[in-house]
Amino acid sequence: MGSNPCQSASNVRMNEIILLSELRARGLDHPEIRQLVRTGELERIRRGAYSRRTVDASIEQRHRRLISATTAFLGDGAAISHGSAAVMHGLPVWRSSIARIHATRSRSYGGRRRKNLHVHPAPLVEDDTVIVDGVLTTSLARTVLDLSRTIPLAQAVAAGDRALATGLTDADLSVVLARMERWPGVRRARVAASMLDARSESPGESFSRVELVRQGLPQPQLQVEILDRRGGVIGRGDFGWDEHRTIGEFDGRIKYGRLPRPGEAVEDVVYAEKLREDAIRDEGWQVVRWTWSDLKQPDVLADRIRRAFERSAGGRASGPHA
Repeated sequence: MGSNPCQSASNVRMNEIILLSELRARGLDHPEIRQLVRTGELERIRRGAYSRRTVDASIEQRHRRLISATTAFLGDGAAISHGSAAVMHGLPVWRSSIARIHATRSRSYGGRRRKNLHVHPAPLVEDDTVIVDGVLTTSLARTVLDLSRTIPLAQAVAAGDRALATGLTDADLSVVLARMERWPGVRRARVAASMLDARSESPGESFSRVELVRQGLPQPQLQVEILDRRGGVIGRGDFGWDEHRTIGEFDGRIKYGRLPRPGEAVEDVVYAEKLREDAIRDEGWQVVRWTWSDLKQPDVLADRIRRAFERSAGGRASGPHA
C-alpha cells in the first residue's frame, strides 16, 4: 500500500517538476497518482512528468514548466531554442511559436516534430548557448535570429526589440548572422535584424512599426516628445512623423511623465489627459490612436494615419504663413 497521497503531493513545490519515477519512489502507485490528478493536487505536464496545479499560471509560466518537464527526457547536448528560448529569456512570444517545446541539436540531420516537441537540427557553437535558470538555452542573439528565420516578421521584431533593450547588441547579431550565411530563412533574419530598435516599449509598438512600414508609411520616430511654444514638454508619443505633425499611440494613453498621485480619482486623471491632448492638438499636431484589433486591418489603420497627414498639411496651408 502506498503512503498518504496528499502528504506526498504536498512535498512538491509549486514550480517543481516531479517525474513519475520519483512519485513511484515515494510510494505512490498509479491509481493514487490518477486520484491526485483528478482532485487537482497534481497536474500532468506531459507523459511521465507532473507538478502542483497552478490555475492562474500564464501561458509563459506553463510553457516554462513544460520546458522543465521536457529537458529531463532530452538528454545531453540539446539546447532549448526558438520560441521556447524566447520564454526562457523573457522575450514576448505568440501562442503559435510556443505550441510545443523547441530544442536544437548540433547536427545536420535528425529533426523531428511531435505533439509537444520540435527538435531542430542546426550547428551550435559554444557562443550560441547559455545557461538560463539551469537550462541549456540558445543565446539572446541566436534566439532572436532563429525566430526571425522561422516566424512572421512583426513577431520576430517584437522579440528582437525587447532583446536589444535587455542587453543584446548589433555586434552580437552580426557575429551570429555571419555563421548563418546559407541557412534557411537567413534573408528574413537579415531584414528583421535591420529593423530592430531598443526604444520600442511594448510588443504592440514593435508590431505596429513593422506593419505600418509595410503599408508604405514613412519610418516613424519613436518616443517623440511634444513641446509647447515655450519649449515645455506637453507629452510623449509612441510614434512621431515630424514632417506631418502627427503622433501615433498604440493601445494606451499619451505619456505625460507622471504617475497618478495617491488618492487621485480616475476621472481626474482622464480629464487631465484630455486637457493635455487638447494642448497637443492646439500646437498643430494630429493624434491617431489604435489597439491590437486595429492591427488586424493594417491597411485601414494606415489610411487613418494618411488622413491625419492630410489634415495636418491642410491646417498648415490655411495658416497665417500659407
